[in-house]
Order: sequence, then structure tokens, then C-alpha cells
Amino acid sequence: MQEFEKRLYMYEKAAEHLESGVHVIDSRGKTIIYNRKMREIEGMEIEDVLDKNLLDVFQFHSEEESTLLQVLKTKEPALNVKQTYFNINGIEITTINDTFPIFHDEVLIGAIEIARDVTMLEKMMRENLHKRTNSLYTFDSIVGGNIRLQEAVETGKRATRTSSPVLICGEAGSGKELFAQSIHNGSSRSDRPFIAQNCASLPEDMMESLLFEGSDNAAGRYETENHQTLFQQAEGGTLLLDEINSLTTSLQQKLLNLLEGGTDLPYDVRVIATVNEDPIDAIAEGRLLKDLYYRLSVVSIFIPSLRDRKEDIKELISFFINQFNHHFAMNIRGLTDEVKYIFLKYDWPGNVREMEHVIEGAFNLAGFEELIDFNHLPIGFRQRLHHGSSSQESQEESDFLYQTGSDIKPLEMFVEEAETYYIQKALKHHEYNITQTAKSLGMSRQNLQYRIRKYGIERGAGY
Repeated sequence: MQEFEKRLYMYEKAAEHLESGVHVIDSRGKTIIYNRKMREIEGMEIEDVLDKNLLDVFQFHSEEESTLLQVLKTKEPALNVKQTYFNINGIEITTINDTFPIFHDEVLIGAIEIARDVTMLEKMMRENLHKRTNSLYTFDSIVGGNIRLQEAVETGKRATRTSSPVLICGEAGSGKELFAQSIHNGSSRSDRPFIAQNCASLPEDMMESLLFEGSDNAAGRYETENHQTLFQQAEGGTLLLDEINSLTTSLQQKLLNLLEGGTDLPYDVRVIATVNEDPIDAIAEGRLLKDLYYRLSVVSIFIPSLRDRKEDIKELISFFINQFNHHFAMNIRGLTDEVKYIFLKYDWPGNVREMEHVIEGAFNLAGFEELIDFNHLPIGFRQRLHHGSSSQESQEESDFLYQTGSDIKPLEMFVEEAETYYIQKALKHHEYNITQTAKSLGMSRQNLQYRIRKYGIERGAGY
């Protein structure tokens, strides 16, 4: 191995262990070093990029928007530059780059880029801005006559009269954001922004950047240059911090320090927080700071799970059927007796959100029938019924999906449904944390995000 090749090999090996993306091109724009982290950020394999021209692999709105090519042209460094572009599969990527020209004996021979991934942060910022004008729910949107649910509604209505912090407790899918939006829309802040942020959906450094000014990290530098913090976005309105128990202890402490400013807070913002477990358990097991709990729980609302208010199931069924009839221009009258029995007996671990998704899925499988029957239920739901029951009847119902000729689907359709179900299951297991879910599935975050968009996988609106 010649000395030059040996050095290049050593540089490549060193770059593989860095936690920043490294991309090196020669003076013709051809890639010569492309490290592991960069492959993760861009969702690409090394053979797709190495020794290929940059513009043959990545799409930019214009050639000038490539920071690597820009540095080749200007021969000057470009520091802390945000760049949005697309990989060969059309997936959008946003990075913050430090890019430098490479000279040898005063001759330009290439450029090196060190990149930090802010794709998810960019997406979350767009979603938050979208939510400024989409706090659609009011207390009239809450369906059910269960006494505990009605007590929660009454507490929420009283909370509209003040700007005190509110802590909403309830399982995933039980309707915590619906309550938060209802409080906001019933208050004097209703004409101001409603900003919602899921605290479990981003890594610690990005959450710190979204919450606090002047964060000393890559995401923090992005924040100062490109957008406002969540508190600044919510000025005059309401900030919902969803699943606050998923924040790290250090971020909870920083948030507590900010909120303890009281009337001296730098922002006029009402804070509503949610936890997806019993807050006392979260405190005892170190997931929630006791002092932060006391600061946020000036008003506490506890939403019962759907299995604890099964008397509301029939009303919810009617509500969602009417909603999707209107949405899909269909005319389904209800459920068959068999499906109604299943709905009443099922424990609904995903609560109202799960029921909403099951009924929506059934609408997509129903034709011109007036009633939703068992075969219209989404395959993932039918599999959960099978795994949750040891009865011969459930086994026969599950086997029916595969053995009845009239119900055999094209393999591509079946694989898509199975993949959608498994991704949904993995997302729920990791509490919709994209990074952790992608790692457990053995794929890049960008690859997972592509499939989420492809299959239309959503957490659900309001629940």
C-alpha cells in the first residue's frame, strides 16, 4: 500500500468513529470520503455515494445551494450554514454545515464538510408553526358521559378563567391534547398561538434548543440563527409540553428554574403539561422532578382510560362513524353485532385514539356495505385480538384471514399492511421516539420517516 493510500485509509477509519457527518469531495465534485454518521443522516449506503458526482446523488434547488460545491467555487470556508436538500430517494434532509476548502501546495484539491443533522428539528418547527392555526378542539368535542370524564371536563372549564399552569394526566391516546386545546380555546388567549411539542420525540440537545435561548450545542446554534424558541412562538398564548416526564432530569430542572420566575417570566405564556402515567409513580421512579410537578400541577386533570369508561364506547362508535361518513362521503350505519361485541369486550390499550384508527381503517376496507363487519377491521387490530385471546373461536377468526380464498390479498398489499402494523407497534413501544424506534428496527431515522410518510402513519389528531 502506497503512503498516500495508507493515509487515506487511516483518515476514513478515523472518520467512521466521529459523531458528526463527514463528506469529502475532490475538485471535480466526486465523493472520496463518506463516513458512517453521514450515511445515517442522509439515509444512503456508501456504494451509492462513494466515487460518484455529488449532483448525481443529491438534489438541490440549485447548484449554488450545495455548500460543498459553493466552497469549491469560492475557495472560502462556509460556517454554520443551514442546508436543505434531497437524497436519491427524494427524502428531504436538513443539516447545519461547517465546510472548508482543501489545498495542497496552494492548489485547490477538494472540500470537506462536517454536518449536524437537524432534519427532525426542522420538521418539528414546521409542525409547531402549523399548529398555531389548528387548535380546533373545544370541550364540545369531548365525547362521553362517564362521571370521571365529566369531572375532568368541569375542572378544565374552570381552568379557562385563569392562566395558571395545568397538568393533564392520562394514558397515551386518552385525549390529553384535546383537553389542552379545549382549555386554550375557552380562555382569553384563544386568539393567540397554541404551540404543542411532544417532549419524547426529539433528542435532548434539540429539545434544549427548542425550549431555551442560547443553548450551547449544535441545535442551539441553529435556533439562534433560524427560529424562535417554543416560548417565543407561544407568546401571548398557550404552550403544551406533551409527555413532560420524558424530558431528562437536567432539562426538567432548567424548565423549573425558568417557570419559577413567576411574574418575572420573560414570556407571557400559559404552560400546560401532560404525563402519560401516574405522576406519583413517575416521581418515585425518577422520571419527574417533584418540584416541577408541584409547579405545574396548580390545576390537575386526570383523564380516565377507555377501559375504565366502557359505557362511553357506543357513543364513541357513533361519533367516529358519523365523522368518517362525512369525511369519506360514505353511508355506513354502524357495526355488526359481532364487531360491536368485540369493541365492548376489548380493553383498548391505545384508548380513544386506537378506536378512531380502527374505525378509520375499517372505512378504508369497507365497500358499499352498510355495516362494518369483522373482515373490514384492520389486520393489525385482528392480530391483536388473536394474541389477546386463547379461544378457539378467535383462532378460527384469525385463520380465516389466510384460508378463505375470497379474502386472499395480493402479496404486496399484505406486506404493506404487515409492515405498517409492525412500525406502528414499534413506534408505540418507544413512545413515538423516532430515533429509538429506527434503532430497534435496524434502519436509519430517515428510512423510518420515509415509511411513516409512505404509509400515512400518524399518532392521531386530538387523542
